[in-house]
Amino acid sequence: MEIANIALKRATCLRRQCGAVLVKNNHIISTGYNGAPSGVEHCKKTGCLREQLKIPSGQRLEICRAAHAEENTIVQAALNGIGTEGATLYTSFSPCTHCAKMIINAKIKRVVCSGSYPDELGTKLLKEAGVQLDIIKNSKLG
Repeated sequence: MEIANIALKRATCLRRQCGAVLVKNNHIISTGYNGAPSGVEHCKKTGCLREQLKIPSGQRLEICRAAHAEENTIVQAALNGIGTEGATLYTSFSPCTHCAKMIINAKIKRVVCSGSYPDELGTKLLKEAGVQLDIIKNSKLG
């Protein structure tokens, strides 16, 4: 979780910083943080459209220019040809619905997070798919 905490320091989201680490066989295989895709201006430069429109946390994620930490972590593993099946994902918050679907399809077996994200469907999907979700309240993340 401490490495996820370090990764979140690179986050460029203005509303919520999140870091993630993917571990398999006790080895870190990928890290990520939330921010704009490669080659796209970051929110720190363009401003946050969701903030400007006063959209509550956990809603209308499709208009956010940032990719989530979990998403970036899975993509980085894929770019480097590293399989994610059976891995554990350590992340700042419980995954949103979109990230939960990616986690399920990447065959990640466990998610450990230090806080809850306001998206009950993401949690429900993980449970339904048999992905273990552990929320550690006393972590320094979040």
